[in-house]
Amino acid sequence: MIGGLLAVLAACGGVIPSTGGPRPTRPQTGLPSQPVPPQNALAAGVRRGPALTSLPMGASDAAGALASFRESCPRLVARKDGSGLTRPEDWRQACTAAARWGAGSPALFFSSFFEAARIGDGRSYATGYYEPEIAGGRTPQPGYTVPVYAFPGDLVRARPGDAAPLKDGRMPLGRYAPDGTFTTYFDRAQIDAGALAGKGLEIAWVADPVEFFFLQVQGSGRLVAPDGTVTRIGYAGQNGLPYTGIGGVMRDQGLVGSGPGQYPGSMQGIMQYVREHPVEGRALMERNRSWVFFKVLTGDGPLGALNVPVRAGNSVAADPRYVPLGAPVYLDMDRREANGLWIAQDTGGAIKGANRFDTFWGAGAQARVTAGGMSGRGNALILLPKGVLTRLGAR
Repeated sequence: MIGGLLAVLAACGGVIPSTGGPRPTRPQTGLPSQPVPPQNALAAGVRRGPALTSLPMGASDAAGALASFRESCPRLVARKDGSGLTRPEDWRQACTAAARWGAGSPALFFSSFFEAARIGDGRSYATGYYEPEIAGGRTPQPGYTVPVYAFPGDLVRARPGDAAPLKDGRMPLGRYAPDGTFTTYFDRAQIDAGALAGKGLEIAWVADPVEFFFLQVQGSGRLVAPDGTVTRIGYAGQNGLPYTGIGGVMRDQGLVGSGPGQYPGSMQGIMQYVREHPVEGRALMERNRSWVFFKVLTGDGPLGALNVPVRAGNSVAADPRYVPLGAPVYLDMDRREANGLWIAQDTGGAIKGANRFDTFWGAGAQARVTAGGMSGRGNALILLPKGVLTRLGAR
């Protein structure tokens, strides 16, 4: 996943609370420097949470979380945990038990093999994302003219010495020009104008460029052809150019609000503006220079950052610096739908910081409504294998 709805709506008034999600940054002078946030869960502070037997866990909720945990286990026991909390071997006992659990109480499984941890103050903010479903298919036909591109072979990372490294030490993405110099890759406006046409990268065609723009924001989706055939596509990569939340651009232009000529600061409001002003709307979307490439998926669900399917009501996106990907998460929020057990199986460009989550709601009209309206506050607990907190010296 590359963002979720929050990324589209970034900086829209009334959508992003002051303590959650990224904000547009502007040069500032004469202001005190802001404290640097802790870089992982250990730096943020880890404390013991309450006994899991004291938490309300519904049987169906725990059963769904157990099924998703099983799917995550092959990754959990093999990958490095960027949060600094766990080691691959910490998960082996719980994963072995999960594979053999059978018809036993799923809530008992979690209380038997896990203990709760609170990262920082535990105060949480959660949004929602979903799997869009739009008109599209694998073959071009009348009315289906917007191409969906696979990841291009000429989109590469610069060789050392050909460009400045990124802040994380990696070399930037881009392309090599015919003269051998490294340059940025084609941006949204250039791709819209046909920069990739005729290169054999088309894997599908869709009917509506606006719906496709928002599918790119979500990072995966379903294409439904006129004959009812469904093709699932998932994130394959991005062009290396920065993401710009067009909701923030609309706000800066005075287009967001309740006055004459203004639009709601929501996905639906942005879509309404773009459709009512097609020329200005296309220019607005092209302010977001980032472009997402896709691949056809053959499984029964969109793939998250762990490369396993994300499941409606069970999977949550988190910042892997603070939550081990694959770990269970318990949310106690002021939005009832978001309460209970989730499994951290995804990440997102707007999902940054301790206790920041993006809940996944599946596909369809109801999923779109739930995800688009999800904005919950409360508290979060990370479930870690028993013994980890003792090893970390948590109190």
